[in-house]
Amino acid sequence: MFSDPLLILAVVACFIVLGILAFGIGGFAKGSEFNQKHANKVMRYRLGAQLVAVILIVAFVFFRNMGAN
Repeated sequence: MFSDPLLILAVVACFIVLGILAFGIGGFAKGSEFNQKHANKVMRYRLGAQLVAVILIVAFVFFRNMGAN
């Protein structure tokens, strides 16, 4: 199961979402001028990465269940 490339992609996508989220929260905590300019853009990137991660997870579950039948 852990050698499945789709699972590896889904896990990597989840870590990318986590990294973007941590970067955004760090910017909010610091409250700098960079945050004022780029906070919305960073959160849009997070939403896009999260969408990709969810699609990869759903695809993994779908194809995994198809192979079980």
